[in-house]
Amino acid sequence: MLLNIISQVSRWAIPFLLLTIPVAGFLRGIKVYETFVEGAEEGFETAVRIIPFLVGMLVAIGVFRASGAMDMFVRLINPVMSLIGAPGEVLPLAVMRPLSGGGALGIATELIGVHGPESFIGRLASTMQGSTDTTFYVLTVYFGSVGIRKYRYALTLGLLADVSGLLASIFICNLMFGS
Repeated sequence: MLLNIISQVSRWAIPFLLLTIPVAGFLRGIKVYETFVEGAEEGFETAVRIIPFLVGMLVAIGVFRASGAMDMFVRLINPVMSLIGAPGEVLPLAVMRPLSGGGALGIATELIGVHGPESFIGRLASTMQGSTDTTFYVLTVYFGSVGIRKYRYALTLGLLADVSGLLASIFICNLMFGS
């Protein structure tokens, strides 16, 4: 019964919001269509402005992976991962997640495909995907698009949040699913 209710709520949540927000704006006297068009125009301009930063980030990630630097880093950190209860197979995901959401998704998909979604590795990869962010991507693209050049503290806190999310994922998956 509860699962059926949750399923129905999740099925209708987005259509409800897509109807309710414009109607609420209209009732408040906001020119909904004109506001939408202005926002879309600003979004397009932002997308064009971030293209150089995005290309630079994707090239850097490609060089990092193709040069073998990622493999070397994984081999170096693997003993530490074993000590904290994480299988070495998820280490490339832990390394890639702060760099690229697409790259991390590809690695997570591969891990789930090889080990299965019900495996400890599959569950840990899924939890890591939801518990960490693409810190370098955010800093490069979003900060770069608005001209922020001094982001030392944001980088430190972003990476600290990624490490916290990784450790929390490992802890929770070991607690819930065991290795």
